[in-house]
Amino acid sequence: MAKIECLHYEAEAPVSPGGQDYPRALDLPPDAGRMGLEGKESLFQAMAKAVVDMDEDSSARLSEEAVRRRYDAFEAIDQGLTKGMEQAGRLFEEEEYFVPELLLCADAMDAGVEVLKPHIKKVDEEAKCRIVLGVISGDTHDIGKNLVKLMLNSAGFEVIDLGRDVDPEIFIDRAQEAGARIIMISSLMTTTMEGMLDVVKILKKRGLRDQFKVAVGGGPVSQAFADRIGADAYSPNANHAVRLAARLSVELAGDGTGELAGNL
Repeated sequence: MAKIECLHYEAEAPVSPGGQDYPRALDLPPDAGRMGLEGKESLFQAMAKAVVDMDEDSSARLSEEAVRRRYDAFEAIDQGLTKGMEQAGRLFEEEEYFVPELLLCADAMDAGVEVLKPHIKKVDEEAKCRIVLGVISGDTHDIGKNLVKLMLNSAGFEVIDLGRDVDPEIFIDRAQEAGARIIMISSLMTTTMEGMLDVVKILKKRGLRDQFKVAVGGGPVSQAFADRIGADAYSPNANHAVRLAARLSVELAGDGTGELAGNL
C-alpha cells in the first residue's frame, strides 16, 4: 500500500510563540510507522493527533487517505478529527492550551472536515427538520455543541445555533420563530442539567409539547436522565446526534404535525 508523506509523524512538536513546547496529547502506536498506518484505528489516531498538534496540512492529507481507503466519512470525523478536538478541549480546561491554541486546533479539524464533507451520506431532503441547538443556561462549555453542529451541517441539516448559556424559554421561542421541530440541548455541568427539564416543563405549560422533539446530550447526561425529565431522545456523541436527528425527522414527518424544513 502506498504511503503518503504525513504518515510517519517524525516532525518535532510545534512550539508556541513563547518558546514552550505544546504537549503531545495523543501518541501514535509504537509500530505505526512500520505499519504505514494500515489499520483504520491507527489512521484515525493520526487524524486526532494532527488536530491536537494544530497541523492543518496533516489533517487534510490524512483525511484524503481515509477517503482513498473508502472509510465512512462520518466515522472518520467522529473517531478521528472529533476525538482530537475533544482532547484539545480537555487541554483547554486544564489550562495547557489557551484560546489561540484551541482556535488553531479548530482550524486543523476544519481542514480535515472540508476533505471529508463531500463524502458524507446526506439525509433524505424530504425527511429533514430544522434544528435549534444550544447549551443550557449557566453552562459556557460549547465545544461538544459545536461538534454536533458541524456534523449536522455536514449531513445537510439546517441548524439554528443559539450558542451557550441559553435560557430555557429562548430554546422554545427561537424554535417557534424559525419553524424548527427539533430542540437539541447540551450541558457539561451537573449543576445546569435541570435546566433541560425546564424546557420540557415550559413546552407542556404552553401546550406545545407534542409539536417538538427534545433531545439532550453532554458529558454528565445519560439515557436515564433523559427518560427522567421526559426528553424524547438522548445522544452520547456528535456522530450519533446526526442519526438521531434523522430518526426524529422521520417521526415528525409521519405524525402530520407542523411543517418540515424543506417545506418552509
